[in-house]
This record gives sequence, structure tokens and C-alpha cells, in this order.
Amino acid sequence: MSASNPTLITFVIYIAAMVLIGFMAYRSTNNLSDYILGGRSLGSVVTALSAGASDMSGWLLMGLPGAIYMSGLSESWIAIGLIIGAYLNWLFVAGRLRVQTEHNGDALTLPDYFSSRFEDKSGLLRIISAVVILVFFTIYCASGIVAGARLFESTFGMSYETALWAGAAATIAYTFVGGFLAVSWTDTVQATLMIFALLLTPIIVLLATGGVDTTFLAIEAQDPSNFDMLKNTTFVGVISLLGWGLGYFGQPHILARFMAADSVKSIAKARRISMTWMILCLGGTVAVGFFGIAYFSAHPEVAGPVTENHERVFIELAKLLFNPWIAGVLLSAILAAVMSTLSCQLLVCSSALTEDFYKAFLRKNASQVELVWVGRAMVLLVALVAILMAANPENRVLGLVSYAWAGFGAAFGPVVLISVLWKGMTRDGALAGIIVGAATVILWKHFDTMGLYEIIPGFIFASLAILLVSSKGRPTAGMLQRFDAAEKDFKLNR
Repeated sequence: MSASNPTLITFVIYIAAMVLIGFMAYRSTNNLSDYILGGRSLGSVVTALSAGASDMSGWLLMGLPGAIYMSGLSESWIAIGLIIGAYLNWLFVAGRLRVQTEHNGDALTLPDYFSSRFEDKSGLLRIISAVVILVFFTIYCASGIVAGARLFESTFGMSYETALWAGAAATIAYTFVGGFLAVSWTDTVQATLMIFALLLTPIIVLLATGGVDTTFLAIEAQDPSNFDMLKNTTFVGVISLLGWGLGYFGQPHILARFMAADSVKSIAKARRISMTWMILCLGGTVAVGFFGIAYFSAHPEVAGPVTENHERVFIELAKLLFNPWIAGVLLSAILAAVMSTLSCQLLVCSSALTEDFYKAFLRKNASQVELVWVGRAMVLLVALVAILMAANPENRVLGLVSYAWAGFGAAFGPVVLISVLWKGMTRDGALAGIIVGAATVILWKHFDTMGLYEIIPGFIFASLAILLVSSKGRPTAGMLQRFDAAEKDFKLNR
């Protein structure tokens, strides 16, 4: 690869800009709260776009377009489920979680919130929830590293092994240096780049295939069932795809954005911005995969890489249809999607290890400077483990994401949702919900014969466990008082 190659130059400039933002954030990071949660200073625009960018990882530009390319519109049920789930999460959880975490010990992490909200003196709730974060987020991080490796491998002709390290290096650098502020500021830039790529690319593909009518005729000629929303699926299959929306209630990297908002008043505006961005991005990614069917059926001579790995459909379209400089910008959007989510996940894992293990059990009186540097060390540790997990070149992005998404959605989703809506929830109920949700996902994944996405039984069983166990006990007066104060604060300021 020549040093004068436009795509390489674009990538280098982009990565350098992200690292520069990391160093700018470094100057605003003075304590653990700054490193983990940005000092709760995010405005509505940054809250909205960083929540969206941290959610839409490499699967947005690789996994989902690839699935649409292979199966047609029947795979778009995922997008519909995600839009519904994200909206409900913003509506019911975002503002309430912002005030509940503040009223419950100014909690910086989900385990910290659970521990304070339910007055868990044993530390068991904190430990189990932190372990769940580490297990499923390490898998999630591995999915991001796989997506980055695929991008570098196909764009620059690197070996998969070299691409693993190249794809992860920049993300690790700015997360290590700048913490939450760096992650949030870069997410805002990356969200802008992603929506630009996903609005421009399908338009150019349409033009390249002769317009809307010609494109749709070509897709129909390739396989009429591509238009069938129920193609090769069943009721269980549709419910499984829609079930992805349940995952939003339990994703720590998204919930952290709500916790970091500067006020409850910012949430309503952030919801409108975020949902508009999300709908446009998901519409664009479905269009890329769908219109790609027409393009590659008309140009079979260049369809080889996509036939070999359908998750490369966006990459190949960008390389074939655009000027190398523009292609470099569009391919940087994939890197943006990977980096935005991976950085959030690394930071949440670091937060769990630092706040919920190191500070809680090993060094309760550790200085803020010490905790920030321990957090940085944990970023490196988690990244190394994730890179080792991603070493298998047969990994598929969407498969890794679906397992981690289900794990968080079932283990934390019901606990978070019910904890901000019902003051009668108890510590034992929360503990039962996390254990039952996580265990159900793991067991269902290995023994399911129905084809039902594991998040659905996991979410249902966890919710039932919370309600059943909580009904056998009573929350303390302090728990009730803090809940009522937070709810009053939410209603007065939303």
C-alpha cells in the first residue's frame, strides 16, 4: 500500500483527529468521575449523538447490510425492533435513570447504582453485576475488533492478524488518554460521519443501477422474495428479530450516556435528535444492503469479495462507486462505528474493574489520580483480552454482537427498567433478576431448539424473578425515600 494512497491518507487523518480529541479531553479529566462519566456535563446534542454512535457498532455498516443483502427485507425486522426499543428506553428510562443515579450516592456505574439503590451492604449485587459486564462486554469488544480487522484487511490488503492490532490501536489510544469525554466527543464526530455515509451511499448505488424502478426490477429478477418481509421466517423468527429492541434497557454503554447528561431537561431534546439520527441511519443501512443486491447482480465480475463474505457489501460498494478520496471518508464511517462502540465498551469495563472492584474492595481510600491511572490500565487489559478472543478469522460480527446484546438485555434490562419505575423492588429481587437473566441467555443459547432469540426468554424470566422475589420482601424506608425524591425531581425538571 503506497503512502500516497487516498484511502490510507484519509484514514490516517481521521485517526489522528480522534487521538487529538483524546488529548484535548485529557486536559479536562481531573478525577474518576471525569474519566468514567465526564463529570455529568453532556449537553443534549452530545448525549443524543454519543448514545446513538455508541449503540450502532460495526454491525450497522457490516452485519446488517450483509444480512439484508443475503436475505432481503425480511432481515429489516431487526431495525424495526431496535427503533421501538430505543424510543421506549429514551421515554421511560433515560430521565429517570439520570436522577436516580444522582439521588443514589451519585453512582458512576450500573453496579454502583444497583448497590446504592438497594442498599446492598454485602457487595454481592455489585460483584455479580460487574462480572456480567466484564463477561459480555469482552465478547462485545471482540465483535468491534473483528469489524475493524475486516475493514483494514479488505481495504489495505493486510493479513487478518495484522489488521486486528491496526484496527484496535487508535481506539485504545484515545480511550486510554481521554476517558469518557474523549469517547463522547469523538462519538459526536463519528455519528455525523456515519449518517453522511449512510445517506449518500444508497443514493449513489441507486444512480449506478439506473434509478429506483430499474433497481427494484433487478432485485425482483434476482429473487422476487427479496421484497417479502416474511421470507424464510416464521412467527418465532419475526419475534426474535423484534426482540432485539428489548436489549436497549440493559446496555451499560448506552445507559452511561443518560447518566452523564447535564440535566433531565436535556433528555427530551436528546431523544428527538437521537431517534431522528437512528431512523435515518437504519433506513440507510437497509437500503445499502438491499440496493447492493441489484448492483452486484448486474456486475457479477466484481461480486467475488461480497460472495465470499456478505458483511463486506458496504465496503465494496464504497470502493467501486466513489472517488478514492470520498471512498476513504465513507470507509472511515465503518471505522467510526467500530471505534465509537468499542471505546464505550472498553471504558465501561474499565469502570467496572476500577470503581466496582479496585476501589470498592481493594483500595477504598485510593486517590483520584491513582484511580484514573488504574482505569487506564484496565482499558489496556480488557482490550488485550478482546483482541485474543477476536483472533479467529471465522468470527462474524453480527453473531458476536447478538450474544452480548442478549446477555445485557436480559441480565440488566428488567432490573434497570423496573428499578426506575417501581419503588417496591428489593435487593433480592434485583439479584434474582440479574442471575436469572444472564443464566437464561447462556443456557438458551446452548440448548434452544425453537430458534427463539435468547433475549426474549431471558427478559421475561428475569422480570418474573424480580417481581416474584421482591413481593416476598419489603424495601427499606431509605430506599422508598430516595425513590420518591428522585421521581419528584424527575417530574419537576423534565
